[in-house]
Amino acid sequence: MIWQCRQQLWDLSHRPLVMGILNVTPDSFSDGGEYEDPSRAVERAMTMVHEGADIVDIGGESTRPGAPEVSQQEEMKRVIPVLERLVSAGCSALSVDTRKVEVARAAVECGASIINDVEASRSDLAMWQLVAESGVGYVAMHMQGQPRTMQHAPNYSEVVSEVYAFFTERLDAMHHLGIKKQQVVLDVGIGFGKDLSHNLELLRSIECFGKLERPIMLGVSRKSLFKALLGVEEPSRRLPAGLATALWAVNQGVKIIRTHDVAETVQALAMWEALQGKNQL
Repeated sequence: MIWQCRQQLWDLSHRPLVMGILNVTPDSFSDGGEYEDPSRAVERAMTMVHEGADIVDIGGESTRPGAPEVSQQEEMKRVIPVLERLVSAGCSALSVDTRKVEVARAAVECGASIINDVEASRSDLAMWQLVAESGVGYVAMHMQGQPRTMQHAPNYSEVVSEVYAFFTERLDAMHHLGIKKQQVVLDVGIGFGKDLSHNLELLRSIECFGKLERPIMLGVSRKSLFKALLGVEEPSRRLPAGLATALWAVNQGVKIIRTHDVAETVQALAMWEALQGKNQL
């Protein structure tokens, strides 16, 4: 299975990819404030690449439950200086996590090769026009509601079939706007407008989304579902549960793992590959 991100063609039939999370925000749930300074953010990104991250995903607006919306100008102020420095340093696989088309446009002009869109462009088709024209990779995530309110009593009749139907409709709409199928990756949006039971249902059924014939990305790193399920309060102490979930997911066909903990995830996946007979340690 191929994922096209501008000139980069990822062959995802060989091994899962690791996407490292770089939040340049003051208020992200796990690492808010740690990488607001562009120099520290660039240093962290280079560390993740050294640890084995295939992609670095830069986010300038927190999408944690209850997070306030950030202005377009503020988001660009946070993201673009970091992106410019990383491009100058030779980093080519750079993603920007944004819902705003003007932020995405500025990022693409700077050299980003992927747009990670938690809204899957429900409200602004200009985002898709940008993706079609530029040829960047595009991650379409499912989210019920908005970050500010998404965890206020999320409700589904049948969460797996509803998320599946959402992706089917989005893929068809993207195709009609000129986005190539091979540009698109899907993310079921664990924790985005879902309660614990919804998250577990999606994880247990994640293999079925492979029928959509697009790579699936999973982001469960340090998430609150582990607090709800296992009672682990501190986000940084949720690594074992996150790794267990990631390995479960790749065994079910997930192709990209999005994580704060790159070195640990890379090591776990290398061991998984060795046990699958896919490499030699």
